[in-house]
Formats: sequence, C-alpha cells, structure tokens
Amino acid sequence: MLQIERNAFKQLHAWKQSSNRKPLLLQGARQIGKTWLMREFGKREFDSVVELNFDEKPELRELFRRTKDTTRLIRELALYTPVSIQPERTLLIFDEIQESEEALNALKYFCENAPQYPIIAAGSLLGVHVRKKSMTVPVGKVQTLHLHPLSFNEFLRVADSQMYDYCASVTPFEPLPEIVLSRLTDVYRQYMVCGGMPEAAIALLEKRGMQTVEQTLGDILQLYQADFSKYATPVEVTRMTALWQSLPSQLAKENRKFIYNVIRSGARAREYEDGLIWLEEAGLIYRIYNVGKPGLPLAAYRDLSAFKAYTFDSGLLRRLAHLSAEVVLSENNPGYQEFRGAMAENMVLQSLVSQYNDVPYYWSSGNKAEIDFLIEHGGHIIPIEVKSSTRISGGSLASYFHKYNPALRIRFSMNNLHFNDGLLSIPLPLADWTHQLVGQFFAESSISIK
Repeated sequence: MLQIERNAFKQLHAWKQSSNRKPLLLQGARQIGKTWLMREFGKREFDSVVELNFDEKPELRELFRRTKDTTRLIRELALYTPVSIQPERTLLIFDEIQESEEALNALKYFCENAPQYPIIAAGSLLGVHVRKKSMTVPVGKVQTLHLHPLSFNEFLRVADSQMYDYCASVTPFEPLPEIVLSRLTDVYRQYMVCGGMPEAAIALLEKRGMQTVEQTLGDILQLYQADFSKYATPVEVTRMTALWQSLPSQLAKENRKFIYNVIRSGARAREYEDGLIWLEEAGLIYRIYNVGKPGLPLAAYRDLSAFKAYTFDSGLLRRLAHLSAEVVLSENNPGYQEFRGAMAENMVLQSLVSQYNDVPYYWSSGNKAEIDFLIEHGGHIIPIEVKSSTRISGGSLASYFHKYNPALRIRFSMNNLHFNDGLLSIPLPLADWTHQLVGQFFAESSISIK
C-alpha cells in the first residue's frame, strides 16, 4: 500500500534530538494515522521498537498499578516483548493509554527518573477520557504533539511532486503561471473529495475507484457515531448525534453562526453544551468564536455565546452532507454555490489550524460586515476572507481595513496569487503555504515582527 510522508516526522525527529526530551503525548482524532506514525518513526529512527497496547493487553494496566518505580517498570515490561529495551536505542510506544490512568501518570516518572527511555504515547478519544474519568495529565512532564488530518501539501507531494516542489518556492509578490494554477486546482479538487483521512486519500491516489473512497469515509463516520454510544450516556448520544448531523445544515446558511434551532425546534444551549464539548475533545469539530474587538490576545475578546462549528476534516463534511464527488469535481454547478463556500471555509480552517497550531477567531460588526477568520502572526492580527470562486464581491474586508488598518489582510479565492496595497490574494490551493507567504511578506516589508 502507498505510504504518505507526514510533515509530523520533522517534529518527531526534533523531539528525539532534544537535550530536554520528555515523553511525547500524541493527540488527534481517530483514524488519522497516529499508530502508523509512531511505528514508522520507530522503524526509521531507532534500533528497535516496543509497542505496548493497554487495550489489547489489559494485564499491562495491573503492572502500572503495582509500581511507579521506572527501573522496575522497564524490567517487567521487558517480559512482554522479545525485544531488549535499550536506553536511547529502543522506542517505547504506549498505545491506547487512555485505558490506564496509572500508565498516563507514569510518564511523569519517566520524565524525571528515566529520560533515557524515549516514549511516545497515544490514545483514542484521550481528551474525552481525561474529562469523563477525571484523569490527570502530567502537565510539564510531557510534550504534546497534535496530529491533524492529512494536509493538501502532504497529498500534493504524492499526487504531483513537481507541483509540490514548485509551491515551496512561491513568494507573495509573484503570480503563478496559469498552467501551474490549473494543475494545482485539479489536484485540490481531488483532495476536497477524499479529505485528510489517510485511508481515503490513499484509496484515491491508488485509483481504487470513487466507490472505495466513499465507502471508506462512510465507515469512518459510522465508527465515530459508534464512539458516541461507547463513551456517552443514552441522552448524550442522542444529542451528540443530532449535533454532528446538523453540521452541514449549520454551515449551509449564509451566516454560518451556530444556531441551536437548526438541531431541533426549541433546542436550548444548556442541553447541547456537553455534546459540543465532547465533540471538541474527540477532535471532531472546531469552534470558531466571535471577537467584538480584534485586540491582542484575541482570546481575551472572544464572545462565548457566538461561534461557528466546523468539522475537523472537509472530506468527512462532504460525506456527512451526502454531497457527491462529481459535484465537487465539477467546474460549476449552480445548486452547489452556497455549500461551496462552506467547503472552502472548512478547507482553509483546517490549513490554518495545522500551520498555526491554534484555532482562529472571526469578527463581525452587527449585520454589516463579517470577517471569516482572524489569526495572530508575530504580534499582528491578520483578517482573512474566504471566497470559493473567482468572484470576490463583498465589502467586509474593506470595512475591517478602514476601521482597524491592519498591516496585512488576506483573501482566499480561486484567483491567482497577487499582492496589492496590503491585500494578499492567495489561491485556495496555496492555503497550506499561508505561514510561509505571510512570513515572507513581513520579512521583505518595513514592518518588523515583534
């Protein structure tokens, strides 16, 4: 089977080489490749790998209940594997660690007393378990790494390596040749179909047929809904399912602000808040909060009562909305215009989260203007507008500019790369290079980054 090089390998390599290395806690939604990443990294970087699964081998939990002594733990863990556990040379993988609170807490003692043993831990729905079971994560004693769905640039590296190499050299001041933009757009539409679930992306790249892609995404959605039943009460399950299934309807509105009445008539926030938190902790949604004033830090100005909810993966959003691949791949379909905007916003959001390791905000001024996303970059607040086609009508970005005069503003659309008077127009397929382009802008301008 085809394997896709993940950008996270660079971060893992830096973690391994760190002089102050701590056990690593790998977080992220189900089915995005955490276990594969740990195993593959172990094969590449270490002489041996010892994988301990606390779900498959419940007897391991008892071992960690009996002692916190790391020397004894290493000695007894060696009994579970034919591989010799060697300091610095053996990678220890603690998988499904949510099944053992004692193992999770033991990471603290490995950090303090046995840092010579590199450990990567991961778990399914770890955030849900931590809250539900009042588990304690040893803050300050572990390093965390959030694995996101497969990005477009990771997909592009396999689908068209020449285009991938070309994108690495783009600058904010020079448009792309039209043939390049056309090729990029074609691959981008394919990525919109499969999204960032590795199994679905590989099925598309290996040309195993659209039915296989659809089946794969459908199976993942069913798995997520099965998780609702496994880890929540019957009442919570009903509400989470309704929340999850309402997302396409929430995003299909011209104003994508989350409205509880879309879930069901008469729905109240207090009934669904726990469900929203569950979906966030499971890594399945992003909540984008409104800020009334774009001040630093943005988190200080958020309005907790006004937010939008997006899915963590656009391929799953498409499948959840029962939107056919043919519609997404088509150049123009008049019935798809409204939801095309939602898909474009969701795609850009995924890209921003993976680059900035934080969820952005949005800004609105009554019913007069709205900015899709606000991000912080080097002490600057950058407003971002997302358009799904080449049509860029609307005055929100101009309204924001006249009110706050930002150093840089960004518009994503299907138009070419272009810079003019502080407005950086970025083609949607280049969203994964936003951090690079913004960094180049500030480096080459007279504006210093704080």
